[in-house]
Amino acid sequence: MDEALLETARLLLRPLRGEDAAQVARLAGDFRIADVTRSIPHPYPPELAQRWIAQCAQDWAAGRAACFAMVERASGELIGSIALKDIARGEAEVGYWVGVPYWSRGYASEACQALVEFAFARLHLRRLHASHLARNPQSGRVLFKAGFRHLGLGHSQCGCQGALEPVELYERVGDA
Repeated sequence: MDEALLETARLLLRPLRGEDAAQVARLAGDFRIADVTRSIPHPYPPELAQRWIAQCAQDWAAGRAACFAMVERASGELIGSIALKDIARGEAEVGYWVGVPYWSRGYASEACQALVEFAFARLHLRRLHASHLARNPQSGRVLFKAGFRHLGLGHSQCGCQGALEPVELYERVGDA
């Protein structure tokens, strides 16, 4: 899969780079991020961020995932990440996180809308799915704004503590 650069009014979505590791570790390492995601550990050391970024590049090259750094255009700062994960059979899972200093600014919604457009228009995917912890309704608002429909409630091992928790399930089907 060719590398992609996505632009929105306030964000640049680009592939992650090795030099992003320190900022990824700093932002994603905040307990408040790790606590509401499925796969971010706490603590999150820079060497783990470096390995994750390398894995993102391998997955991108193999067509298994498209992971983007979310970069604030005005400052050039990496503020989070958004990805299409487990790309297969015309489907993918959407996942994202935004660093705590950048919460409540609409960045996740803006990035998610751009990612959905990329998934359907450029990758020609037929369906996207996503989930979020039931105790994190803000994430559901992001998905709703990007045109996802709520499917119901499930359960998953989530959060940095690995507890079985209720999750809200969503999907978005392409227009084709």
